[in-house]
Amino acid sequence: MAKKKGKSLEEHEKRKLNKESLGKLGGVFRFILPYKWTFILGLLFLLLSSLTLLTFPYVAGKLIDTASGKSWLVNDINGIAFLLLGILLVQSIFSFFRVWLFAKVSERSMRDVRISLYSQLVQLPMTFFDKRRTGELISRITADVSMLQDTFSTTLAELFRQIITLVAGVIFLMVTTPKLTIFMLATFPVLVIIAIVFGKFIRTLSKQAQDELAAANVIVEETLQSIMTVKSFAGEDYESNRYRNGLNKVVKVALKAAGFRGAFISFIIFALFGGIVAVMWYGATLVASGAMSVGDLVSFVLYTTFIGGSIAGLGDIYGQIQKAIGSSERVLEILQESPEYSTADFQQVPMRGNVSFSNIGFTYPTRPEIEVLKDINLSIGAGEKVALAGHSGAGKSTIIQLLLNFYPTNRGTLTVDGKAVGEWNLKQLRSNIGIVPQEVLLFGGSIRENIAYAKPDATEEEIIEAAKKANAWQFISKFPEGLETTVGERGIKLSGGQRQRVAIARAILKDPAILILDEATSSLDAESESLVQEALDELMKNRTTIIIAHRLSTIRKVDRIYVLKDGEIVEEGTHENLAEQEDGFYANLVRLQFAE
Repeated sequence: MAKKKGKSLEEHEKRKLNKESLGKLGGVFRFILPYKWTFILGLLFLLLSSLTLLTFPYVAGKLIDTASGKSWLVNDINGIAFLLLGILLVQSIFSFFRVWLFAKVSERSMRDVRISLYSQLVQLPMTFFDKRRTGELISRITADVSMLQDTFSTTLAELFRQIITLVAGVIFLMVTTPKLTIFMLATFPVLVIIAIVFGKFIRTLSKQAQDELAAANVIVEETLQSIMTVKSFAGEDYESNRYRNGLNKVVKVALKAAGFRGAFISFIIFALFGGIVAVMWYGATLVASGAMSVGDLVSFVLYTTFIGGSIAGLGDIYGQIQKAIGSSERVLEILQESPEYSTADFQQVPMRGNVSFSNIGFTYPTRPEIEVLKDINLSIGAGEKVALAGHSGAGKSTIIQLLLNFYPTNRGTLTVDGKAVGEWNLKQLRSNIGIVPQEVLLFGGSIRENIAYAKPDATEEEIIEAAKKANAWQFISKFPEGLETTVGERGIKLSGGQRQRVAIARAILKDPAILILDEATSSLDAESESLVQEALDELMKNRTTIIIAHRLSTIRKVDRIYVLKDGEIVEEGTHENLAEQEDGFYANLVRLQFAE
């Protein structure tokens, strides 16, 4: 999977610089528009900085000429030296403002990109998340945006600076020393061609190293997410070896890339200074013949060094912009996705809690060949308590996901209070449905934050009342920090029973019309189960309740049980009625569980 993802990354980054690919990068420029005047001011300082620095070689040449007895505007050697220092000082001031202004634009615009990207991500439908790994999406909001930030703060500035240096330098040399300039320009095409060939090899290997590193990072992500499983199977050495092997691949590819990079740099140094030697030789002959002064030759050599450095830098900048195009493509791909719903027309609407499934058929978008639900018909009146029973994979959780409108149904009609779920404002629908899952995953903040997640504006009294009703206040009040106690990542600092009761307190605070219980007591000890069950009984009062049943002993008091098998409802009735059917599917489930 990681390799497949890496391949996709490489394909994005291999895009050539053309009108279409630059348009992708331009799509991110809209985030810079609010700061366009700061950006333009930065470009102005960049231009001034580059042009100021280009006067340095000319004045340095005149220093040599003045020392040789030739006259210039300033005939004093000390005066020219101070002039050179002044040029450097002015250029440094311009550079400071250029760097600061570009940083100001890039930091603020990339903040806006991250906010837009995150806001868009959390509003995308479940089908989007089914097709992508968490690590890949995190990479979009971290690595890809960081790449764009480097591009807008450094790479673009360097690109403009190198182009200004190259163009202005060549124009100046053509005016002052045309013969030597033409001789120098004759060597450029060879340098450029070889730089492009080397650059292609290096970029390919660099991307390959990034892909291998991404694959190694997936190992870290999976291991840390399942650290309890790793430790329970004593798999520390296995995971360490797996990560070591992944990193060895990274090192192998990176060293190969370093070899090419070293050869490229060596060639550039040899070719660049070799070219300078050739130019100096030709210049020396012109000086000997009296066609140019020693100072002009010094100026020319310095300009040549500046121009050569610009050409060498453009190859790396080209690669950076290619990567930025790949990053912008992946960021825009998310920003252009259709969000699940708009909160603009949201209004808190009271719900009675009538639920009806009529001839519902459903297949998951990622598995279209498997029909998960087949002609499901069930009806739940307001305030009724029903249970969904059946083996794992029978379709119980899918029914809940359809009720929450995580996915559209393929056929049939699903209504809440007589209104199709697709016609409900999703926020209105979901704000009236509360869930207490079997495996509670709390957020890493405080107990207060986790309970108040259902109602962010809840008062202290409301939170404490909800905790009391959930039988959670008895342990919360014993903590030194009370409601401010940190629960740790995924709630790991709390026991299973404590996590369940915090989740129940959250559901009580939400005060939903429809309650979904994913057998919240199935993994608890007897004492915790008793406390949690008592809290659940309080929570279920006067609410439409759907229980996903794992242990059949806990659903004897419900109004009706729907028994599912392979996506179909095969039986329905009360616990007593279904248990008495000797050859019934439910009766067989009861016998199997109690036989254990």
